[in-house]
Amino acid sequence: MNPLKRLASQTAVYGLSSIIGRFLNYLLVPLYTYTFAPAEYGVVAEFYAYMGFLAVLLVFGLETGFFRFRAGGEHAPDIVFATVVRFLLLINAGFLLAAYVWQQPIADLLRHAANPEYIWWTAAIIAMDSVGAAAFARLRAEEKALQFAGIKLIEIGANIGLNLFFIVLCRQAFESDPDSFFGRLWNPEIGIGYVFLANLAASALKLLLLAPQFRAGLAGFDSALFRRMIRYSLPMVVIGMAGIINEMLDRAALKYLLPYDDETNMAQLGIYSACYKLSILMTLFIQAFRYAGEPFFFAYAKEKDAKQVYSLVLTWFVIFCVFIFLLVTLYLDLFQYFVGAPYREGLHVVPILLLANLLLGIYVNLSIWYKLTDRTLLGAGVAIIGALITIAALWIFVPIYGYEGAAWAHLLCYGAMVLISYLLGRRYYPVPYDLSGVAGYVALGLGLYLINLQLTGVSGWNSWLSGTLLIATYLVTVWVVDGRRLRAGLA
Repeated sequence: MNPLKRLASQTAVYGLSSIIGRFLNYLLVPLYTYTFAPAEYGVVAEFYAYMGFLAVLLVFGLETGFFRFRAGGEHAPDIVFATVVRFLLLINAGFLLAAYVWQQPIADLLRHAANPEYIWWTAAIIAMDSVGAAAFARLRAEEKALQFAGIKLIEIGANIGLNLFFIVLCRQAFESDPDSFFGRLWNPEIGIGYVFLANLAASALKLLLLAPQFRAGLAGFDSALFRRMIRYSLPMVVIGMAGIINEMLDRAALKYLLPYDDETNMAQLGIYSACYKLSILMTLFIQAFRYAGEPFFFAYAKEKDAKQVYSLVLTWFVIFCVFIFLLVTLYLDLFQYFVGAPYREGLHVVPILLLANLLLGIYVNLSIWYKLTDRTLLGAGVAIIGALITIAALWIFVPIYGYEGAAWAHLLCYGAMVLISYLLGRRYYPVPYDLSGVAGYVALGLGLYLINLQLTGVSGWNSWLSGTLLIATYLVTVWVVDGRRLRAGLA
């Protein structure tokens, strides 16, 4: 099969499951924002930010290490997998025990002294997800995209179903008759905590469905292989942690950096986090591309036309991301109903966040240079620079500009990482990227967005009419400029 067709088909399967599943999961955001006050939703945003950091730390970069050493052919795939699984089981069991023992001191430190159970619940979710990550990596390596997608969708469906069961059915039953069967299952003191409980149960179900994959974990532990894998993978932890700082530190730090009282800070965090979810389409596409792209880049690296193919992939990627940027920003009057009315004061940050995520996607494409040349330490350096930019920008901008400063911090960070990664890639793994084409499409998207502001804000055009005409303009431009070349890539 044509390599681009294979990548496109894999991206489509991963993307379909990711887009459908995660979109359904994101439909919980309206449930939360129409049910809970911004300060309550801020608690969810804060803990999920912490979970993002722990998810990277407790996998130890071994997903990428698994791909690297499985593809190397020096060891049996089952031995590589078993080595990863046994290490992750040991580490995450220790983490889970520590979280259980010290849940109250940790809750005191995070200013959630009244709810130490949040610590234990989130720790259990992270431990199960970290072990499950190894099984998902095996499915990806074996190109079992449909099985991967099916388990993901079941997990998400269970999470959604349990959220609806507790927050809608049981809560309404409690309000009508606290002594009814379903009413007794709702405890107002838990409240937003049902979000964590639903996730916990869904993660447990996912691990159960992945159990057949762990049979290969009985193949044995190769200590020499593990030492090589961990040397390769640990820089990926640094890269991953730096990436999570860039992606999620704002939601973990806003309540400490905003210049208001704790309750107001949590409300501001809730508003910002809800509006961040409006960049869902861009986030989902990038995630789907990552799932399919990483094994594809490794598998295709030895082909003669690899660099030309990688260049075309980036052009395709940017074209689609700019389309997503325009779709959301030009129809923001419609997308705003995704969140409750108290949260819509933060809509002005959505275009900034979409553009930042577009740059993140470009960086994902450019970062193949350090993965394919085993220069993960240099890759870690790029990520660390981005993290330092994020920390400095948050520290400077948030106290002055509020949560809008956090959005600008994302944009500044990812812009710098794109530039640095491109320059290093030219030296260590030069790919003939179509820079003028990529920059042209980004500039075209920004230009059409600004024209829409002029048409709707100054000239009084109907926003739907303006948005439709401008998106049509973009699609026609893509077809005229690059339609033939892009079709040829799939021939």
